[in-house]
Amino acid sequence: MISPLAYVDPSAKLGKNVTVHPFAYIDKNVEIGDDNVIMPYASLMSGTRMGNGNTIYQGAVIAAIPQDFTFTGEETLAIIGNNNVIRENAVIIRGTHTSHATKVGNGNFIMSGARLSHDVEVGDRCIIGNGSQVSGNCIIYDNAILTSNVLMQGNTRLGSFSVVQGGCRFIKDIPPYIVAAHEPIAFYSINTKVLEHTGFSETIIKHIAQAYRILYKANTSLHDALGRIREQIPNGPEIENIIQFVETSKLGIIH
Repeated sequence: MISPLAYVDPSAKLGKNVTVHPFAYIDKNVEIGDDNVIMPYASLMSGTRMGNGNTIYQGAVIAAIPQDFTFTGEETLAIIGNNNVIRENAVIIRGTHTSHATKVGNGNFIMSGARLSHDVEVGDRCIIGNGSQVSGNCIIYDNAILTSNVLMQGNTRLGSFSVVQGGCRFIKDIPPYIVAAHEPIAFYSINTKVLEHTGFSETIIKHIAQAYRILYKANTSLHDALGRIREQIPNGPEIENIIQFVETSKLGIIH
């Protein structure tokens, strides 16, 4: 299953049923699990740790050296989970220091030309659109979507089930369950279609919408808005997720 035209370092650890196409490059200090497919000209650099069932397309680079001035040459990691699709020319950069790694969860779709910088964390079932750029130390929570050519500035967070429309850039956190759009970026709507598609009940969606009406349209302080949400909306995991996300935001949330 390994082409003689591919380069696989003798110390690399490959699992069962791994297909490595011609001209792929697998470096030293690489560990990949079972049932992975590595397409031609893909590069798995030192520090790659990959689970099972991933497909890495042509020209993609996993565990590239950090573009961070604090990087001192440490043996750091890019950890990829299971059943991810990483399309052509996407780049995933490994962590800057051994205390932290770049992490991609399970079932993600990382499209052509996308870039995940050092120490980024991506949850499960996320979509990173064509040409989108995720700067260092960002966090993308489960089921979030960056559409094409989005610029996510360093240290920001994208909440679960949220969508950022194409071409946007943001320097503050985007809370869960919403659509963010426009330039400058702002709250646009609840991500209703995706929530319905993934099984959220009509009641839960109404509670989420009510929470964001208070948060964005009550013309009060953030502290008071969160208090009103606690008082006026039945508690549940989704409402707690919104409150916790906003309360733990270091950069603040988008307008």
